[in-house]
Amino acid sequence: MEIIQSLWPFLAIFGVMYFFMIRPQMKRQKQEKNFAQELKRGDKVVTKSGMHGKIVDFSEKLNAVIIETGAGKITFDKSSISMELSAALNKPKDEKEKK
Repeated sequence: MEIIQSLWPFLAIFGVMYFFMIRPQMKRQKQEKNFAQELKRGDKVVTKSGMHGKIVDFSEKLNAVIIETGAGKITFDKSSISMELSAALNKPKDEKEKK
């Protein structure tokens, strides 16, 4: 019985860490993976470095996207596309004005 009582604080700490740190991160990774898989030609996107452009083509061999910007076509890794910034860019204008 003493062993269970001495392990209880560690189990409680692990439980709190799981529900507040590990689980949300796993959910976010799943959302980003789905976002990267659902990209298609013509989507307007923003990279994590702030480059705006439109998807022109995909390179499955490199797991990359080719984005057309004002400066020309640039190849980016799919993981460098920002889910949040791209979603904010593609929001309808009436939703942007509400905030």
